[in-house]
Amino acid sequence: MNVFLTGATGFVGRYLVPALLQRGDCCTVVSRRATNPWNDSRVTMVPGDPTQPGPWQRAMAGSDAVINLAGERLVHPLRRWTGARKALLASSRVDTTQQVVAAIRAAQPRPAVLVNGSAVGYYGARGDNILDETAVPGDDFLAQLVLAWERAALEGRDTTRVVVMRTALILARDAPGLTPFLPLFRLGVGGSWGNGRGWWSWIHVADVVGLYLLALDGPLAGAVNVSAPNPVTVDQFAFALGKALRRPVLFRMPAIGLRLAMGEAADALLHLQRVIPARALAAGYRFRFPALGEALEECL
Repeated sequence: MNVFLTGATGFVGRYLVPALLQRGDCCTVVSRRATNPWNDSRVTMVPGDPTQPGPWQRAMAGSDAVINLAGERLVHPLRRWTGARKALLASSRVDTTQQVVAAIRAAQPRPAVLVNGSAVGYYGARGDNILDETAVPGDDFLAQLVLAWERAALEGRDTTRVVVMRTALILARDAPGLTPFLPLFRLGVGGSWGNGRGWWSWIHVADVVGLYLLALDGPLAGAVNVSAPNPVTVDQFAFALGKALRRPVLFRMPAIGLRLAMGEAADALLHLQRVIPARALAAGYRFRFPALGEALEECL
């Protein structure tokens, strides 16, 4: 299979591209950087800014599938959601997806599938509700951003099969969502936050890759929850991380402390979801890491 990717030099792409190569696929990667980080002749680097139309779109010709991973990091401990930051978060996702769909429509022959990034933030703050892919979106900033992102991808349904991957917190040694926790926990001053009872959906990076490959190859269409089948509470997550690092968990950050430190971006840690991967399970996917403890042990 010839796979066309945007955003593949980011975190998920660093795991997904090698998996594609290992099974014999070839990859065309759009990047602002010309260097090939995989140093493999089966990876073709195409310079371009995927938020803008350009020659990179013509490089899609002959591709069997498209994977769009592009998007500025949603939560950064040092970056609040200012107006400018929100605009960047939106444009890096929505504008890129619109350009990818335009390229698919122009390609001859057209790729058979678009697998597009998304996030479980789609659901907003939902308390103890168990959420499968049929649940309605939330109304906070993150939920509405993800909704716009998905709508841009689903505009392509008239020309190709579209799968939107609603991804939970990814666990890996170098995962951007996990690494900010590690220094505090290793020092023995890590802990829970909020009231500790919010539900925390997560997934090991090996299963992220597995579900992307399933979306490429299988009949899946529409939304897919990219999350492990066993979400945990914030307290359970903190204690499992402490156990994996052999450190005590003695502290709790109150919600107001997170608000003072992160501003509105604290919503990503406080507006939480209890997500289950109903469509992946119905398609027969078997998770390599269904339990949090073994997932963290493998990572750390």
